[in-house]
Amino acid sequence: MTDFWRKPLDQLSRDLAAGATTSLELVRGFQERSRRLHPVLNALVTENAEALNEAAESDRRRQAGKVLGPLDGIPIAVKDNILTKGLRTTWGSPVYSDYLPETDETPVERLKAAGMIVLGKTNVPEFTLEGFTSNPLFGTTPNPWNLAVTPGGSSGGSVAGVAAGIFPAALGTDGGGSIRRPCGYTGLFGLKPTIGRIARAQTLPQVLLDMEVVGPITRDVTSSAMLFTAMEGPHAADPRSRLPEEPDRHVALDTGPPPLRILCVERLGDAPLDPEIAASTRAFAERLQALGHHVSQGPMPFDLSGLNAGWTRIGQAGLGFLARTLGTRFEAASPKYREIAEASRQVGSDELFDILDGIARLREEAACFFETCDVILTPASAAMPWPVGSDFPPEIDGRPVGPRGHAVYTGWVNAIGHPAIALPASPSANGLPIGVQLVGAHNRDWLLMRLARQYEKSHSWHASWPPVGEGS
Repeated sequence: MTDFWRKPLDQLSRDLAAGATTSLELVRGFQERSRRLHPVLNALVTENAEALNEAAESDRRRQAGKVLGPLDGIPIAVKDNILTKGLRTTWGSPVYSDYLPETDETPVERLKAAGMIVLGKTNVPEFTLEGFTSNPLFGTTPNPWNLAVTPGGSSGGSVAGVAAGIFPAALGTDGGGSIRRPCGYTGLFGLKPTIGRIARAQTLPQVLLDMEVVGPITRDVTSSAMLFTAMEGPHAADPRSRLPEEPDRHVALDTGPPPLRILCVERLGDAPLDPEIAASTRAFAERLQALGHHVSQGPMPFDLSGLNAGWTRIGQAGLGFLARTLGTRFEAASPKYREIAEASRQVGSDELFDILDGIARLREEAACFFETCDVILTPASAAMPWPVGSDFPPEIDGRPVGPRGHAVYTGWVNAIGHPAIALPASPSANGLPIGVQLVGAHNRDWLLMRLARQYEKSHSWHASWPPVGEGS
C-alpha cells in the first residue's frame, strides 16, 4: 500500500486484479489520507459512511469471479452539486444543507454500476457560479501548490483533492470553465465533454441550461478515458445524449491522431493575459508542431463580445428561477445570491432572448469553422491563481479587470457545446501549474483525448506533485 495515492486508475485496477491490494485497503487508505489532510485542504466535505461496506462488497465480487469491470473497487469523489443517493448534496448553500437525494445523477449511477466507490462530496462555491471555492457551510478550499491562493472554481474541492492524492479521481461540472480552469491551476487533466456525451438525468435545477456538463478530473489521460468510457452514452431521460457514435471512437487511446489543423489563439482581442501564461501557451504550441501537427497563430475566429457581455445574465436568470420555485426556502441563501436573484427581475425577456439567440448563432458559426480546423488551442485562464479570500483577480498584467476577466477563454466553449480539455503546460517561474485548453469539433471528444495522450507520452507531467501531501 506504499504510495498507493500516487497511482493512476489503470495501475490501481491492475493491483486489484493481481491481488496486490483490495478495495477495502484502498478505500481505508484514501479515507485516512483525506482526514489527515482535511484541516489543510478542506477538499472532501462530506464522507460516504457506506464506503467501507461498498468496498467490502466489491472485494466479495472479485473473490467470486464477478468483477464488474476495470473500475470495480476503485474510489472516486463527486462534486457537491451532483446528486448522490442518500449522500448529502448541498450545492454549497444553506438552502440545501440537509438535502439527501433519493437518486443518483446518471454519471454517478453509471460509475457505481461499474463498481466504483464514492468516497464523498467535494467542496464548491455556493450554487457553483464562482471561479473560486468557498461557501458558508464548509469554508474555503486552497490550492495544494500554494495554500495562499485559490485552486479556482467551481470544481475546486475536486481538483485540490486529486492534486494532493486525497482521492485518485473526481467528478466535476463545467458550466463556464469550472473543470478546465481549476485543472489548469493544479496541474491536472480535465475533460469538458460535448453536450449530451455524458447524459444528465436526475439533477439539481440546471441554472446554466444545457451548457453545464459533467466530466472527469484526473492526473493523467488514461484515467479520464476509463471514467469517460463508463459514463458516456445515451439515456432515455436526456434527449441531448442521443448523439451518433464519434468517428474512430474505437481507435486505441495510444494511437496518435493524424496531423491535425490547430489554431493557436493566444489572446482574445485586447483582453489582458498574464505574460507567463502567454509564454507557456506559445511553448505548448511549439511542442504540438514538433509532434507533426499543423499549428498556426491567429485571432479567435468568432466575435465573442456579445456573449462575454451577457454571460453572467444566464446564471442570474437561473438563480431568479431558483428563488421563485423555492419560495421562502431561498431565504437561507447568502445575501449575495439573493441579491443576484432579485436583480434577475430587472432583465427583460427580450434581453435574455437576445443572449440565447446569440448563442444559437455562435453554435452555427462554430460548426462551420470546425469544418476547416480540427482544434483551437488557448490558455485555460487569463490569470494565475489569486489570493484566497478574493472573488477574482482585480488586475491582469497590470490592467484592471472585472469578475470574469480571468475566465474569458472558457465560457464560449460551453456556449457552443463542443468538447474541450485542459492539460498542464510549462509551469510558472515559481512552480505554479499553468494549463492550456484544446477545443475540438462537435462530438470529437475521443480525438481530443488521443491528442492529449500523444502529448502526454512526450511531455509527461505525472512526476510533479504539490508540496501539500508530498511524502505524507
